[in-house]
Amino acid sequence: MRGGYRPPAGPAAAGAAAGAAGRRPVSGDSEPGLLTHAELHHGYGDDHRGYGDDRDDYDEQAGFNEFGPEDDDAEPEEGKKGKKAKAALTPKQRKKRRWKIIRRSLYALFGVFVVLPAIAFTIAYFLVDVPTPEEVLAQQSQVVTYYYSDGSVMGKDVPDGQNRQLLKPGQVPETVKHAVYAAEDATFETNNGFDISGILGAVYNNLTGGSGGGSTISQQYIKKATENEAPTLTRKATELVKSFKMNQTQSKEDIITAYLNIIYFGRGAYGIEAASHAYFNKTAAELNQSEAALLAGMIQGPGKSENAEYTTWRWNYVMDNLVKYNWLPQAERQAAQYPTPLPKDQTKPQAITGNNAFVQSQVEAELENAGYSKEKLVAGGYNIYTTIDPNAQRLAEKAVNDYMKDQPDTLKKALVAVDPKTRGVLAYYGGPNDETDYIDWANTARNPGSSFKTFDLVAFLKMGKGLGETFDGTTHRQFGVLPNGNPRYINNAGVSNSCSKECTVAEATMRSTNTVFFDMVANVTGPQAVADAAEEAGVRSLKTVDNNISLGGGSTAVTPLDMATGYATIADNGTYLDRHFVQKVTDSGGEVVYQPSANPKPAFAEGDANKSKQIAGNVTNALEPVIDFSKLKCPSGHECAGKTGTQQYDSSAGNGSGSEKDNSQVWMVGYTPSISVASWVGSDKNSPLRDKNGDAVSSTGLPAKIWQQFMNDYLKGKPSEKFPTVSPIGKNATAGDDASTTSRASSTKPSTTTSDTPPPNTPSTPETSETTPTTRTTRTGISIPEWPGGPGDDFGPTGTEDGG
Repeated sequence: MRGGYRPPAGPAAAGAAAGAAGRRPVSGDSEPGLLTHAELHHGYGDDHRGYGDDRDDYDEQAGFNEFGPEDDDAEPEEGKKGKKAKAALTPKQRKKRRWKIIRRSLYALFGVFVVLPAIAFTIAYFLVDVPTPEEVLAQQSQVVTYYYSDGSVMGKDVPDGQNRQLLKPGQVPETVKHAVYAAEDATFETNNGFDISGILGAVYNNLTGGSGGGSTISQQYIKKATENEAPTLTRKATELVKSFKMNQTQSKEDIITAYLNIIYFGRGAYGIEAASHAYFNKTAAELNQSEAALLAGMIQGPGKSENAEYTTWRWNYVMDNLVKYNWLPQAERQAAQYPTPLPKDQTKPQAITGNNAFVQSQVEAELENAGYSKEKLVAGGYNIYTTIDPNAQRLAEKAVNDYMKDQPDTLKKALVAVDPKTRGVLAYYGGPNDETDYIDWANTARNPGSSFKTFDLVAFLKMGKGLGETFDGTTHRQFGVLPNGNPRYINNAGVSNSCSKECTVAEATMRSTNTVFFDMVANVTGPQAVADAAEEAGVRSLKTVDNNISLGGGSTAVTPLDMATGYATIADNGTYLDRHFVQKVTDSGGEVVYQPSANPKPAFAEGDANKSKQIAGNVTNALEPVIDFSKLKCPSGHECAGKTGTQQYDSSAGNGSGSEKDNSQVWMVGYTPSISVASWVGSDKNSPLRDKNGDAVSSTGLPAKIWQQFMNDYLKGKPSEKFPTVSPIGKNATAGDDASTTSRASSTKPSTTTSDTPPPNTPSTPETSETTPTTRTTRTGISIPEWPGGPGDDFGPTGTEDGG
């Protein structure tokens, strides 16, 4: 029963009693109803607390009254519609009810503002992830520093507004930490990631119009790490949870280091290390207390770095707090002087410009292939140690500038030096990279002329043929017919470049006899074998293959970088290695994350190092006499070998006023056992090369002189070196063995217009000497015309190459 209420006796009760006595209940003349089909208005007996027709008499409010009747003495009043009304409340009852409402309100407020937030905080703690410094830094651009091979800085790649250098835990000095604590969070070492007094103070400041955020260093880290600064309660609450969790899972040393690695200090500097350089040109470890205080003060207003009044005020604020929190003696505070930052322009990171920017492009391309994209480099803030020798680079630029500084701007130039032992690029000059010329000519494919005959030799020797094999070395020889039915004629560059009808390969190499090499490739090796030999040596830029490859003309085009690399393989006894610009890559902590693998293998004879060495040695034997023949000298104490190359200007399809005595590309490529160097002077299209005096430029002119000076300067003082001795392949011979060769060569017709010019309507060039240029897009995205090459020293009747 409820509230003393007892259901009246009636049929239901009687039935219940009869049932208890074992008798069948009777209700008038009606049949007893089924339990599952009870009539709507019948009661259910005591078991159902008398919910029958009389249930309206039950005071439902009593069921919610946790204290029982409000007042036992209250007199009932007659309600409307005949219902009994509640008794009027006395003042005592009203007071009691008010306190009840207050209590319930307090319970609700406690639940809303304490219990529910506590539950939400607990749930959020297990759901949120605290961004680690590594994760944060992986999403942010950082400074990539480039070094020369000796560890000196070449320059830095600084993303816009992202000058950053990272420190490891333990590398942040105490002076810096204390200054930052004094500026931002004095209780950092002891708080749990948030400061209640700071939060309350921030609320007060916001309500009263003051300033001050109340965020701890941990909270600031979370805000910067997530890049979420929305002024919402959700963001602040999530930030607080993450901050607390961070302090439970990471050490204070890790947190302060992470914070100081990502916070912005102005002047484009992210992190304390970069800021130390940006303001004082020193490392963070070298900062004194005053300098550290100034940098700590900049965290609140990094955009005011050049406002002396603001920076002075902030410096004083931090210095005073250092004293307040016992991190700085009062006497030192009084003696401290404001540390005036260095002028902004004097502390800018050293960007890579000029020719070294070409080196940077080569490095980026190499690392891209190794899985280190540009984005990955700036995200990791890596240190890249290149193979570039600063001394070799300086000497390369000096040699080029000494001979080219007063020459016409139409003359382009490049020089590349490669270490045969490692295949690392020691020096790389592709041009000034300024408003006068911004194309990297060291990586631009041009006709190599006779310098490509070296790979004809490799292909020939791979077949077991020797330097003593003979060919007809006279000029103006016919080799079949052109597609139009006219005879195909090949000519030598000049009288000194012709040979006898029984000219040895050794003699033809020294003299650069075109007819011998064209015959060799067309009728013995085939052009594809030459292309294969060049590729085996490390030449990557060769695109098309035809008979013109024998003389390095037509569509044959390679880069100075490739030529220096290919010759380096020969200098290294026929051993193949990947050429590279990268020595190693380290992370911000100095750990090596990438290093090119050395994969030496025989270049010219698969699996047979001795055979490959023999081939390379025979090529060297053939190229050694070329040096003297080309009026060059090996550096003192060093044996050397090499080959000149000239592509003649095609006056029928050229630009400018030139003649068949002009050239459009000239080369000198040579090596010692310790260095391989390619020097090139040319034009950006098929244009005549004329020097400052108006004279035609030949391969033994500017490129040879540049090569000679660089080799002399670089090898000066270095140990003497000689090429290894190898057995000859096949029939052997050396240049000059046949004393009659010179006289026979002298008796050939001189290469003049009247004697060597083909009959009218008879072309003297291979069929690939087209007059229409194709379009080539450089690595810098500039489209320039690329001419396949005219007759040249290899094809023309009046070539001007001295020495081939």
